[in-house]
Amino acid sequence: MTTAADTPGLTSTLVRLKLSLLRNGLRQSAGRRAAYLASVVVSLLGAALLLLGLLALRGSTHAATVTVLALAVLAVGWAVMPLFFPSGDETLDATRLVMLPLRPRPLVRALLVASLVGIGPLFTLCLAAGSAVAVGRGVAGLLTGIVAVPLALVLCVALARAVASANIRLLTSRKGRDLAVLSGLLIAVGAQVMNFGAQRLSTPGGLSRLDPAAEVLRWIPPSASIGAVDSMSRGSYGTGMTQLALCGVTLALVVAFWGRSLTRLMTSPDGSTLQAAEPRRDRGRAHGLSRLLPAGRTGTVMERSLRYVWRDPKTKAAWVTSLAIGLIVPLFNALQGTGSVYFACFASGMLGILMYNQFGQDTSAFWMVAMTISSPRDAYVELRARALALTVLTLPYAAFVVVVTTAVLGDWGRLAEVLGLSFALLGAMLSTGAWASARFPYSIPQEGYKNVAPGQAGLAWISIFGGMVGAALLCAPVIALSIWLHVAGARDALWVLLPVGAVYGYGITLVGLRLAAPRVAGRLPEILAAVSRG
Repeated sequence: MTTAADTPGLTSTLVRLKLSLLRNGLRQSAGRRAAYLASVVVSLLGAALLLLGLLALRGSTHAATVTVLALAVLAVGWAVMPLFFPSGDETLDATRLVMLPLRPRPLVRALLVASLVGIGPLFTLCLAAGSAVAVGRGVAGLLTGIVAVPLALVLCVALARAVASANIRLLTSRKGRDLAVLSGLLIAVGAQVMNFGAQRLSTPGGLSRLDPAAEVLRWIPPSASIGAVDSMSRGSYGTGMTQLALCGVTLALVVAFWGRSLTRLMTSPDGSTLQAAEPRRDRGRAHGLSRLLPAGRTGTVMERSLRYVWRDPKTKAAWVTSLAIGLIVPLFNALQGTGSVYFACFASGMLGILMYNQFGQDTSAFWMVAMTISSPRDAYVELRARALALTVLTLPYAAFVVVVTTAVLGDWGRLAEVLGLSFALLGAMLSTGAWASARFPYSIPQEGYKNVAPGQAGLAWISIFGGMVGAALLCAPVIALSIWLHVAGARDALWVLLPVGAVYGYGITLVGLRLAAPRVAGRLPEILAAVSRG
């Protein structure tokens, strides 16, 4: 039985294990080594630039605000990283050690030390050290920084470990893989938020708007560690000691929670098989959904497509990303005062892309679909049902984005016009998407983050960008009508674009489906071969 006295040996073993996992992973392929080395170079360069930037803040009136907020953002990143990148560090899964005679306390200490090995901890150390130097002054600030920097680093790492241990059952399940795939959405949304925030802060006095938030965060660990350095430098010794004590107590609580999670994780049975009782509930939901859909093949295909949206990780990721980005881009531009109500059509473009490569989401199971298609009529019904499943979700959402963008800008006079343009664009995207699905199908790998199988990237680019250009050309008549009404000064007649755009979008969709159906029926073996490579 392992005891506390064995901790040094256990610690060194886990550190060597982590280094061995890293070394063996890099031996798998030259591409993986190149990617890792590139990430190391970028991370070290970013850490160096960040450190220099923080040092340049020394003496600035907003140094404490910037450093406290920066450490808070980094702590949030440490907390959510295991949820979206559970496979980034194989040592996060403590269930691999469940058969070994290890006690929780020595294991927690050993895993905590092993977690300090890596690029992430080095980057955190640079940020914490730079922040302490930026706000620290005098002997008191220096001595406090010596304690605060490692305290902030250990707290961030322990927080990540505690979150991973508490959610490891989720992270190793299908829902966990869904979270990993959706990590791209988090990055995209975060980029938009950072862009919006940077524009706000670039205005005169922009940093002053962050002072109230910094005053609160300087009392919340691990930002409180930098707040302690600033307080001690200002002579507020009682405040600084209290902030340091808060960080110490929080670290103790996080480690205790982590230890309890490890104990529960390594002593309780795996309840993932309990989901075997769920098929009856699934059948009930499917039956209820079936009652709302058309009868025959159309309803069956629609139900299958909607289930892909809910269950398949890659399909779900594509949908959530399109829905989110389709709203974020026009809305954020409107909030910044640089947008236009016409930006709302971006949502129709993002959602219309989901019609492209319809058979790729079936992968090798497309053979079952191919067995049911014996004529162009069958192919037409198949494509029409898939388009209907898309329309059920995309049409009301596209209208919602238009209404929200119009409300933010207050330009209600263009609502009908933009709705018509949005519906026309959506119909054109569905039309070209059906044809592209038949002409340029490609495989979507089920594992990993790639959405295109090796060697098929050219097909994907041609399918998506060629289809988008085609959709823009197909919308030319409706766009031309809108321009003509504006030039002619007939603003009172702009409402006519709503029915015209809706009818045009519906008609162009039917034309695209009928043109694509014979090609699908005639290329079933080629489509199956193309979508089965992943």
